[in-house]
Amino acid sequence: MSRRTALLATAATLAAPRLALASPVEIEVHYAMPLVYKDVKEQIAAEFMRRNADVKVSYRTPSPNYEDGTQLVLRQAVAGQQPDLTFQGLNRVRGIAERNLALDLSPLLAQEGDAGALGYSPELLSLGRAAGIQAGLAFATSNPIVYVNADLFRRAGLDPDRPLTTWDEVIEASKRITALGNGIHGSYYRWQGDWMYSSLLFGFGGRMMNEAETEVGFAGPEGRATLGVLDRLVREGGMPTLAGEAGAQAFAAGRIGMYFWSTAFLRSAINSLGQNFALTTWAFPRGDREKGRLPTGGAAGVVLARDPARQRAAYRFLRFATSPEGTAIMVKGTGYVPVNALAGADSSHLGDFYRANPLFRTGVNQMPLMVPWFAFPGPNGVRITRVITDNITRVVEQKAPIDTALADMAAEVARLLPRA
Repeated sequence: MSRRTALLATAATLAAPRLALASPVEIEVHYAMPLVYKDVKEQIAAEFMRRNADVKVSYRTPSPNYEDGTQLVLRQAVAGQQPDLTFQGLNRVRGIAERNLALDLSPLLAQEGDAGALGYSPELLSLGRAAGIQAGLAFATSNPIVYVNADLFRRAGLDPDRPLTTWDEVIEASKRITALGNGIHGSYYRWQGDWMYSSLLFGFGGRMMNEAETEVGFAGPEGRATLGVLDRLVREGGMPTLAGEAGAQAFAAGRIGMYFWSTAFLRSAINSLGQNFALTTWAFPRGDREKGRLPTGGAAGVVLARDPARQRAAYRFLRFATSPEGTAIMVKGTGYVPVNALAGADSSHLGDFYRANPLFRTGVNQMPLMVPWFAFPGPNGVRITRVITDNITRVVEQKAPIDTALADMAAEVARLLPRA
């Protein structure tokens, strides 16, 4: 069956009255980052199957991160063994769509009427648009925030209730907290990956590429300022050169004053802290208060199924996962901000939750600053992320000066981009 024929068949099925499928359909679903998502994924699947007895949702072994998840699905697709539905990092949807693997969801949404009435705003729909189609629906969105150990701030003579808004203030506070000694560090910025790099870069008003996508956009003053912050956090602020989860563990153990990371970590942070210390959250500092923006992290569901019945079942599950009910489960269990506009406005879903949980409001308050997580064109997106991380690591580990690392990073990324 051709892709167009399969799509038309699926749309026709959705146009018919909502009758139970003739026999149970099992769909296989893939996602990444189980440390963040596992509990909410299980809850959403259980609630969906309780309401839809004609569909069985089975999860494949999750990938440890978005990059590994993309590479896994692309390899499986070569052999025709891709899952029916995959949840990919928002910056990886483009690569899936450009390979003609993603089902265009636009006709399916149109069959249900006004997408806005379903809670899908144009801005949120744009997060799943790529290669000229509606390649996915955003499932979880995040932005970077500051996790603050209020006890360490008070020990250093600082006020945790006064958010720091500039990087100079952050570095000075980090220096004072590090001076407490005994293995205490003032700050930890989780630098691995292009998302946290873009958080700094976009905050300075920078871009990953120029608007025409003809050349690298981070090689200028904004990119230099971005690496400069990381360099100063290490040299002046005493930031440790920990990798990945080691930074989160050090923060949870009460040895880090400020932890810069995604809102997605919030529920995990609250659960892991116990009575270790008092936690608060701040808005993410922006180097340029006027031009600065923040990248939208998170994931989108992409339907890869080829069989019409499984396409329909996968779409139904994705719609539930991104509905007000699914969004409420996801937000409460993680810290991501809502992907469905109806969820935040309804007290039965999240309205009352935010009033009772002020730590979760920090990310919501930053939503007007959110812009898409940039996706590099061409087939080398994952390799580009590694190049960026490797060169940032050289700066953090004090193995290369800022200008050298920036020039190398720009040159290496340029070589991996498609040629005109």
